[in-house]
Amino acid sequence: MVWRPFQLDASLPKGKGKLKLEAYKEKFGADRVASMVPYMASVGKEVGIDFSYGGYIGNTFDSHRFLWQARETGGSELQNKLVEALFQAYFEKEQSMGDLDVLRECANKAGLPSEVTESLLANPNLGAREVEEERLHFRRKWNCTGVPLFIVDGRFPLSGAQPPEAFDVIFEDILEE
Repeated sequence: MVWRPFQLDASLPKGKGKLKLEAYKEKFGADRVASMVPYMASVGKEVGIDFSYGGYIGNTFDSHRFLWQARETGGSELQNKLVEALFQAYFEKEQSMGDLDVLRECANKAGLPSEVTESLLANPNLGAREVEEERLHFRRKWNCTGVPLFIVDGRFPLSGAQPPEAFDVIFEDILEE
């Protein structure tokens, strides 16, 4: 599994950013957020995720640089560990992925070597070109305008949250080839 960069809102400020719920209301409207939050909370509970909608949402570009570097340093295994730490920080602990202190904490938790982490923090250009090229490439190639977007076997795109059965159909097609 490989995580690719995508920014839902590149205009968000770096650092802490904006209050998460306020940003959601600006993007989706108050009525939609009022129905979306309880629904997502119930779906999350079913799979052991305690979604929280407090806290902040910031620009995620630096988090993508960290994810790129994790993949370069330790492959998919390290990248997956960092994704898990970032998701937990954002979705459950009300921390912003735009906050460099949060990125440092998540990188340490995932096992990214501290010298690599400190290099990313000290040099905001490290990985920036690679992340932007990758982001644009996948946006163009797969017409990616939202997340999640799953690309199975490099050929079959599935957009949005999908039930397991959607993947079963693709896996069966691949096995029949």
